[in-house]
Parts: sequence; C-alpha cells; structure tokens
Amino acid sequence: MDFSLIIPCFNEEKNIDKLLSEIKIYLSIYEYEIIIIDDKSTDKSLAKLESSYLSNLKIIKNPINMGQSFSIYAGVKEAITDTIITIDCDGQNNPEDIPKLYQIYKNSKNIDLVSGIRVKRKDNLIKKISSKIANYIRNIIFKDKCKDTGCSLKVFNKKIFLTFPYFDGIHRFIPSLYAGIDKEIIYVNVDHRLRIFGESKYGTFGRLLRGIRDMIKVYKLIKNIRKVSND
Repeated sequence: MDFSLIIPCFNEEKNIDKLLSEIKIYLSIYEYEIIIIDDKSTDKSLAKLESSYLSNLKIIKNPINMGQSFSIYAGVKEAITDTIITIDCDGQNNPEDIPKLYQIYKNSKNIDLVSGIRVKRKDNLIKKISSKIANYIRNIIFKDKCKDTGCSLKVFNKKIFLTFPYFDGIHRFIPSLYAGIDKEIIYVNVDHRLRIFGESKYGTFGRLLRGIRDMIKVYKLIKNIRKVSND
C-alpha cells in the first residue's frame, strides 16, 4: 500500500460525496486507505460516510467533538502505512494536487515533509489577515520558512510525527516541529478553492490568539527535544 489519507470531518455532509469522488478519480493509480475521522458531526456526515461504496474507507468516530488536531492525531495512529497524507474535508483543498506532493515525497530520499502552500486563497478577509499575522510571528520564532502552515495538504512520515507528544493545535505546527528537529522540508504551491457548502470552523482572531499561545508551548517542546537528543 502506498499511503494513508487522513481526513478530519465535522459537519461536511454536502462536501463528502464530491471529495470522495475526486479522490477516487485522481488517485486511481495508487493503492491507499482513506481514514475519515468524524468529529461528532451534528448533521448527516456520518450517515453519508457509512453509506459509502468505497472498500478502502475506514471511519473513526470521536465520542465527543474533539477538534481537528485530535482527529488528525487519531487518524495517523490508526494508519497502516508509514506515509501519511492529510487533507481537509471541506473541498477547498484539491485532491488533484495529492499525486504531485506524493511523488515529490516518494522520489526525494532526504525529504521528511512535503507541505502545501495555498496560492490565491479563497478565504474571507479576517481569515487571511489572522493567518498572515500568525505565519509572520511563527516564522520569526521557528524559522521554518513556511508561508502557510494552515494548509492541510501535507505528506509526512508517521513514525516521525508520532514522536511529538500530542497537544491541541499540533496540526498547525507540523512544519515548525519538523524544522525544529532538523528534518528536511519542501514547500509546494497547491490549489485553493472556494467553499461551496457549509461554514468554516477555523481562522478567527480568537484562533489566532490561541495559536500564539501554542507557539510558546511548541518552542518549549522543541527545546526539550533538542536537549534530550544532545544529552
């Protein structure tokens, strides 16, 4: 099997069918598993997933709403391959970009993370501004050279990822964590599409403030990891 595709899902019933259809089309030459983590959706997302015809689809059901980081971490732990690909369920990430990122990861022996950078983002002004501020501050602190840590399209190694202790917000700091332990990263421009159905659950200034708080946590975590490795 080539890779495991991890998709957190919360109230995306109108986006699921199109997403799964695009995945099937654009990944037809690969052997892979899809792990969708339903984060206690209150709409018909879970029913849609459970009625899916895809034999390679595995569903994880969070008992309560746990958030994006918890869902991704749970999906990675459940994956049967060491190559992890993450993508959002809202349809804004384009599955057509997955082969491009995967081939770069597969063909680059020294690369541990391939991370997407959304070009011409189709988000509202508040989300763009809060993201720009967070990325600017994070780059000053971690020097990970990532212009868009919030892009969900990423390819990385399961074993390396699981060496980092879980914390809420970890999915936004994957490039920082990898850079912090001197892993090699490639950033690749990817498509970004308008959200057709549903509402964004992330990207407010409140999220920005929590992100800044998390930066302190990540800084201490990386410092501790380096100290242990040097002892």
